[in-house]
Amino acid sequence: MMGRSQNDNDKNAINLLGAGTVITGDIQAEGDIRIDGTLKGNLTAKGRVVIGNTGSVNGEVKCQTSEIAGTIEGKITVENLLSLKSSSKLKGDIITGKLSIEPGAAFSGSCQMNGQQ
Repeated sequence: MMGRSQNDNDKNAINLLGAGTVITGDIQAEGDIRIDGTLKGNLTAKGRVVIGNTGSVNGEVKCQTSEIAGTIEGKITVENLLSLKSSSKLKGDIITGKLSIEPGAAFSGSCQMNGQQ
């Protein structure tokens, strides 16, 4: 696109791990990422992480904001808002600035809030 540098495109890119796809290993993303498949490894993103209904992560997750509708087994660290949807299952520790949990969400572990008000 005219007027945009390659770096702008990289930071605005949305990465997708589709349903039925399994990745074993760590992922580092400069922008946003959506997981509808399975990740067996750690995920670090400078943007937003979305775990869809069919998505699962077995490892540590670090990001700016996150919306979870699938499954996570491992520690999750979110700078801003972590949103657990009613279909989510999280087994592990949470460190976040703000937390939203819908009725029906399953959470087992500890939670530490950074109190960024």
